[in-house]
Amino acid sequence: MKSTQPDFISMAKSLAPWLTELRGRFHRRPELGNQEYATAGVIESALSRLDISHERLLDTAVVGLLSGGRPGRTAAFRADMDALPIQEATDAPFASVVPGCMHACGHDFHMTAALGAAALLAQCRERLPGHVKLLFQPAEEGIGGAERMIAAGCLESPHVDAVFGCHVSPDLPAGTVGIRYGKFYAASNPFAIRFLGRSAHGAEPEKGADAIAAAASAVCALLELRRTLTEKNGPTVISVGILQGGDAENIIAEHAHIQGIIRTLGPEARLQATTAVRQAALEAAEQYGVQADVRIRESYPGVVNHDGMSLLAERTARSLLGENQVTILSRPTLTTEDFGYFIENTPGCFYHFGVGGNYPLHNDHFLPDSDLLPLAAATHAAVIWDYLTGSNTGK
Repeated sequence: MKSTQPDFISMAKSLAPWLTELRGRFHRRPELGNQEYATAGVIESALSRLDISHERLLDTAVVGLLSGGRPGRTAAFRADMDALPIQEATDAPFASVVPGCMHACGHDFHMTAALGAAALLAQCRERLPGHVKLLFQPAEEGIGGAERMIAAGCLESPHVDAVFGCHVSPDLPAGTVGIRYGKFYAASNPFAIRFLGRSAHGAEPEKGADAIAAAASAVCALLELRRTLTEKNGPTVISVGILQGGDAENIIAEHAHIQGIIRTLGPEARLQATTAVRQAALEAAEQYGVQADVRIRESYPGVVNHDGMSLLAERTARSLLGENQVTILSRPTLTTEDFGYFIENTPGCFYHFGVGGNYPLHNDHFLPDSDLLPLAAATHAAVIWDYLTGSNTGK
């Protein structure tokens, strides 16, 4: 059932002092992945203040449930919680007081805006059909928390029909929204390849089997493979960050190893790239008469937005913010985001909220303006409202 959308922007402006104070609490005392105990406590206190039921999942994840006054579907909104091991260099009055730890990726902003959206929707709960789940997720920057939250049941009881999420973007003008259809963030596959040869005196290389030569050959092959796969499947990255081997300058190395990561867009490209990396390593080993142990680990699956939910988010943002305040992002990013786990089997959209500024993510000066929080909260609330009420629905 369609219902006139509340004036979320005006409502959000009245929340500005609370949102600013809340963001300051998150930012001043950041916590690394799976250590977000105090952060979870702040979230739980805020949800209790809003009369929104909540439960703790895992050790530090928090799931809130806001039930509307009418029956309907269930929508979820996800916000990540963890900080980064970076020493803050801003002079903000709420700068981190934790040495070597900082919210340098905007997760303090994400949590605050999500709680702001919850506050706005809670004010309209009698008119709201269905349910809203608020997913506060730990460890996005490290080992990931999305997959573990799903395994713990965060998308059930009630079953989630659509899930949304957002990341701040310093590349977009402040107060604007960026929508990407389809492939958005890359899947990642860390790999480790160990080469085992046979040592010999450096003066008699023919008596050995050179593991370093095999490893070096594999690195060159992987760099060429990156170009080939990009031409075939679109943007692909194969990065080698570690190459080590040998024990002495005059001995043919018996062992060597390389480590790196593969980044691809979409499941087909991911399968082709991991298969090709394995084959390239085995061929290099065979060329130099050594053995290769190839281990490729599956990490984040990438974010592939659903067209219908992306269209809904686009239409909602244009209606709320203005036609010129929404950008359709033409290029994906090869960075990673474990939000992709949430939309592997559930329709959803991950979008960007512009914060402008002069510093990139993961920089010790990165500090989105708190004055943008009400607008971000209003945007998230409007997206959830429009989904649950059937407004701006995309096919």
